[in-house]
Amino acid sequence: MSLRDRHLWMVIASGTLLGALGVLLSVWGNPQNSGICVSCFLENSVGALGMHDNPRMQYLRPELIGFVLGALVCSTAFGEFRSRGGSAPLPRLFSGFFLMVGCAVFIGCPIKLFLRFTAGDLTAAAGVVGLVFGVWAGLRMMAEGVQLDKPRSQPGAGLLIPGVFVMLLVFLLLRPGFLVFSERGSSAQHAPWLIALAAGLALGAFAQRSRFCVTGGIRDTFLLGRRSPLLWGIVSFVAIAVVFNLATGNFRPGLYGQPGAHLEFIWSFLGMGLVGWISVLIGGCPFRQLIKAGEGDADAGLVVVGMLLGGALVQAWGIAASAAGVPLYGKAAVMVGFIFVFGVSLVSRDRVPD
Repeated sequence: MSLRDRHLWMVIASGTLLGALGVLLSVWGNPQNSGICVSCFLENSVGALGMHDNPRMQYLRPELIGFVLGALVCSTAFGEFRSRGGSAPLPRLFSGFFLMVGCAVFIGCPIKLFLRFTAGDLTAAAGVVGLVFGVWAGLRMMAEGVQLDKPRSQPGAGLLIPGVFVMLLVFLLLRPGFLVFSERGSSAQHAPWLIALAAGLALGAFAQRSRFCVTGGIRDTFLLGRRSPLLWGIVSFVAIAVVFNLATGNFRPGLYGQPGAHLEFIWSFLGMGLVGWISVLIGGCPFRQLIKAGEGDADAGLVVVGMLLGGALVQAWGIAASAAGVPLYGKAAVMVGFIFVFGVSLVSRDRVPD
């Protein structure tokens, strides 16, 4: 079997595992249609650390820890852990924040977007279109010569974010008194921690080996069409999620009464559009940034730091949407996010196209 074929099957396996666990974790206790959601997990986890005071969003999510540590263990085992960084640190930090803004306005990351859609949540359709549009916009900017600086070797820097997540694992096991766990709301709904941690470790390892990325799959489809391995990863993810939702009775098609959703379709479109555009600029969706941080990419680590800060601020500043709709601060933050990413794109052009 050729290297390309091995990679293709690894991507398909990653998508299959993601689709299956994305549904099963909800069956085992996570919120409905939110078995896996990077942005939700980040908001929950920083809440548990006392970084915001929303009593419904405080739980140290084991899956999040597993994503990073699974990638760390796998990349180390296969000789792929490389400590590197130094590419546009402040733009990447702010990109992490605005990734969380876009996700909070939509109510979910790109993975949750497809989990919602495959469970019959038709409100997610606006987000799907927005994500595709955002990736297309990012590619248009890349065609104009927009790119951030290339990373370089930075010995030791790549260990910092994995070290933080090792510390979070210790907190999860020891439960120090400063941790705060919700007794009601979505954060009070969670799978048994050991199952959740194992699921995160498995997904982190598979995603590290396959380079699985939702926005990367959409990007490569624009560039390569059906020849894109990541496209087939997304197809397997969606197909398996549909099958498992049908099998578990979680497929409920409709617009109204969907869990973790709102009916402001324009803002769902714009929120995911912002996420797609930024993801192309920085080289991966929120999930991919966690995996890259686990394999020693300090630039992705800065994005993760930005996402952690964003997870706190979207709750503390009233940016996050709810079933009632998108607050004014959320709408304003999305527009500022577009100004930010457009501005970074303007100053990051390194050539004039022919």
